[in-house]
Amino acid sequence: MSDDYNPPNDPLDILHVDHELLLVNKPAGLLSVPGKGEHLADCLLARIQSAFPEALLVHRLDRDTSGVMVFAMTPHAQRHLGLQFEKRGVRKVYVARVWGHMIESSGTVDLPLIVDWPNRPLQMIDHESGRAAVTDWKLLKREDGKTSRVRLMPQTGRSHQLRVHMREIGHPILGDPFYATGAARAFPRLMLHSESLRLRHPDGGKGLTFSARPSF
Repeated sequence: MSDDYNPPNDPLDILHVDHELLLVNKPAGLLSVPGKGEHLADCLLARIQSAFPEALLVHRLDRDTSGVMVFAMTPHAQRHLGLQFEKRGVRKVYVARVWGHMIESSGTVDLPLIVDWPNRPLQMIDHESGRAAVTDWKLLKREDGKTSRVRLMPQTGRSHQLRVHMREIGHPILGDPFYATGAARAFPRLMLHSESLRLRHPDGGKGLTFSARPSF
């Protein structure tokens, strides 16, 4: 990652801000949090905090994934949102373009994941020691050529979960530098976007949905 980190300089795309919540549309290619070393210091958290010094991290998206992220504007909101993620109270919906024409219209992938230590940060399926990982998917469109557009609804939040699950069922996400090979890899970016988050507002508990359309 260190050799080719060249994050985009897009201005912040703020979706919503109030006294407890800050929602932003993260561009692909930008780290959520700093990596190790000065060359990996530029990240969405740093950019957010330069504009909103009180903003606090709640969760993260992979560097190459775009889309909706929520930050907390108070320690109370950070705790409240953290519990919602921990207890699977946040509904996360992603859009992806994948290799191959999917035959079924929907399905569920239930395959446990564990870090592939010699090749970290890669993850792998491990039925003995892996942590439970479940992804629901729905076909949106079979595209021209050999690709499909799908909606992905993770029920768990494991690292690289959507990327590994799609590869395991024979439909790697286009442009994935870790898990796609050959023609599936030859795309300008990872075609994975966090389309929406549904969560409860830390002040009062009202259910809210925040969305951002993918650029692909």
